Amino acid sequence: MGTWATDAFGNDYAMDWAQDLHEYKTLELVETTLDNVIDSTEAELEAPFAAEALAALEVIARLQGQPGEDDPATAEVDEWVAACKKKVTPPLLEKARLAFERITAETSELRQLWQDSEHFADWQADVAALRARVLGKDS
Repeated sequence: MGTWATDAFGNDYAMDWAQDLHEYKTLELVETTLDNVIDSTEAELEAPFAAEALAALEVIARLQGQPGEDDPATAEVDEWVAACKKKVTPPLLEKARLAFERITAETSELRQLWQDSEHFADWQADVAALRARVLGKDS
């Protein structure tokens, strides 16, 4: 995986996912992406699924008016969010909560990869900040 930053869109998987997002007019891709993480029966959550889910979670945050940092990589996502007229529902937020649990668990390959790097604390902080933007400060 090509990775250049600890934020949700700082890797190739997330950027590829963001390009696919433009083919949708609903939250179907966001929800399906979270379902892939939540419903996985594998003992270990594979890194690509976790990386894509973090991108989906960032979209949810932006739909709720809680965007992360803007950069050229997120410009197209912001355009999609601005055009999307869908509301984030409580069931989708519950899926978001469950996805965060899987992504940050010991059995998450993405977490393990970051844990083996010198940037693990930064990644954890970025994921915690994203979680707070999606689910609220007390989540």
